[in-house]
Amino acid sequence: MKDRKRSALLAASLVAAFAIGIGVGAKGCGEKPAERAEPAHVHEGETKVWTCSMHPQIRMDEPGQCPICGMDLIPARSNDEADETEHATTRGDLVTLSPRAKALAAIRTVAVERATSSAELRLLGRIEYDETRIRTVTPWTAGRIDDLRVQVTGERIRRNQVIASLYSPEIYSAMRDLVAAAEQAERLAGGLYGSPQMAEDALGATKERLRLLGVTARQIDDLVRTKKPPTHVEIRSPFAGTVLERLVDEGQYVSAGTPLYRIADLSRVWVQIDAYETDLPNLRVGQEVVVKVEGLAGGPLTGRTAFIDPVLDERARTVQVRVEVSNPEGRLRPGMFAEATIETDATVDVAPLVIPETSPLFTGRRSVVFVEVPHESRPTYELRVVRLGPRSGPVYPVLAGLNEGERVVERGAFVLDADLQLRGGRSMMTLPDDVSSAPPPGPPVSATFRAALGPVMKAYLEAQSHLANDALDQARASLSQLARLANAASPEGSRKALDAWQRVASELVGHARHGASSDQAGEVRLAFEHVSTQVIELLRLFGNPLDAALRLAFCPMAFDSEGAEWVQRDGTLENPYYGQAMLRCGEFRATVLQGERLGASVEVEAPPAAAAGGHRH
Repeated sequence: MKDRKRSALLAASLVAAFAIGIGVGAKGCGEKPAERAEPAHVHEGETKVWTCSMHPQIRMDEPGQCPICGMDLIPARSNDEADETEHATTRGDLVTLSPRAKALAAIRTVAVERATSSAELRLLGRIEYDETRIRTVTPWTAGRIDDLRVQVTGERIRRNQVIASLYSPEIYSAMRDLVAAAEQAERLAGGLYGSPQMAEDALGATKERLRLLGVTARQIDDLVRTKKPPTHVEIRSPFAGTVLERLVDEGQYVSAGTPLYRIADLSRVWVQIDAYETDLPNLRVGQEVVVKVEGLAGGPLTGRTAFIDPVLDERARTVQVRVEVSNPEGRLRPGMFAEATIETDATVDVAPLVIPETSPLFTGRRSVVFVEVPHESRPTYELRVVRLGPRSGPVYPVLAGLNEGERVVERGAFVLDADLQLRGGRSMMTLPDDVSSAPPPGPPVSATFRAALGPVMKAYLEAQSHLANDALDQARASLSQLARLANAASPEGSRKALDAWQRVASELVGHARHGASSDQAGEVRLAFEHVSTQVIELLRLFGNPLDAALRLAFCPMAFDSEGAEWVQRDGTLENPYYGQAMLRCGEFRATVLQGERLGASVEVEAPPAAAAGGHRH
C-alpha cells in the first residue's frame, strides 16, 4: 500500500510540474501574465514599441511575430523601467547599460584627440667590439719567432711596444749590406769626383731596403753608428689596444703578412640592439641612447645610434641597431648584456590621434576598442576594430578606425567585452581570424586616382539616402547618374589599378542601370544591393575617395534574412533595404576614414554568401 501511495503521489507531482512548465513556456513565448498586460510608465498618447525578447534590435510599431525567430513580439519597456530591472542588453556589437550598471562597472571614457608625445623605448642588446678599431699585427718579412713578449690574451699594450723578436735571414743579410755600404761611404768621402755621391746612393738604397722590411729608422741609425748587425729584429705594435687573440707560438716560422696578434681598441665599443619591426618607426640614426649594464658601477653611459641594419632577420623578426658608446675607462666589456633606453619623439607635421594604453583589447594583430555611441537615452558602447601604431608611453597612436572627438572607453572595456561574449554578441573573441580573413591587398594608387572616384561615391550615397527615405524616383535618378559617372570615370594610374577599376566599373554600371530602369521598389533595392557589393570592393581596392568617414553597415533581415551590406556616411544608421519601415534595423561593422582602404586596416566580417548572388528576377 505504501508503495502504491508513493507512486500515485509521484505521478501527481510530475503532472503538476508538467502543467506549470507548459504555463511558464507559454508566457516565455510571448504570452504575458495578467498583471503585466500593459507595460509600465505608458502614458496616454504614447506610442508603444514592440520588440523580440530574443532579438532586441527588432523594433516594431504594432504587435506581431519576430521576423527572425517567429516568436511573439512583446512591448518594449521604457527607459525608466529598464533602468530598474536590466543591467545590460546587446545588439550585434553594441552594449547598452543602465546608469546603475555603468556605475557598478566603473566605465570611464575619454575623447580621442591629437597629441604629440615622447616615450622611452627600452631594448636589450650586448656589448661588442668596434670593428673599425680592430687591428692585426703582422711581420714584414719571413722568419722564426724566437721570443713572444706578450703571451696572454686580454693584456693591454702600448703603441710601438715590442711584442715579439724575429730571426730573419733576409733582414740579417740586408743589415750586413748596410754596414758594408756605410763603411764604403766613409772611405770614399774624400775620393775622386763622383765617388762620394755613388757611395751615398748605395747607402741610401740599403737603408730603404731595410725600411721596406719593417726596420725602424732608429734601428737603422743605430746600426750605421755601431756597425754591428743584430741577429734578431724587434716587432713593434703600430697601435695601442687589448690583445684579443695570440695567433703564433715561439719557434714558429712565419711568412710576411702572417697574423701574430689581433688587437682591439676598447676606448669605444658598440652596443648591438635587437629592435622589433614595431620599434622601427621610433628609431633613427643620431638618436641619443642611454646604456645600462646590470651591476656596473658608476651609472649608465651615453651613446648615439650610428647604423640601422636595412635587412630584417626573418627568423627573429628583429633588426640590428648599432650604438656607439665611448668607453675610456674600459667599464664596458664585450660580451656584456645591456639595456638601451631611447627617448623617442614625434617628428610628424600633423599630430596623430591617440588613445590611452588602457583602451584597446588585443587578440593577435587585431585591436578593438569600445566607442561611446552619442545621443542615446542610455549609456551605449560600440565595439570598433582599429589599427594602432607602436605604443608611445601611456598612449597608442591611432592609424585607422577612429575619428577625432569620439569617446572611447578608457576603463572597463574588458567588462563590456565579457558581456558581449555572455550574450552572444560580436566580442573580440568571436570576430573572424585577423590573418586568414584578411582580404588580398589592393593595387597601389595615388591620391589623384582615388579622388577621381569621388563623384561615383557621392552618387551612390545619394541613392542610399533616397532609398532610406523611400524616395524611389530620386533613388532611380541617383542610380542613373551613378551609372553615367562610373562609365565616364578614367583615373590615371598603373595598368594593374586600371584593370581593377574596369572590373568594378563594369559591374557598377550594369547593376545601377538595372535599378534605374526598374518599376518595382523591391527590384530597385535588389539592384542597390549589388551596387553596394561593388562599392565595398571599390573601398577595399582603392580606399575612401571622400574627405569624410564612411561606415559599412549590415542588415541581417534583408532579402528573407539572407542579410545585406551597404555603405553610408558617418552618423545615424539608415537602412536602404527597408526604408522608413525599419530604418534603424542593422549594425555598423567598420569605419573607413579618408584615404583608408576597407579591410587593410579594419577587420570586416564577410557577408553571407547568398547575399552576393545574382539578380533574382
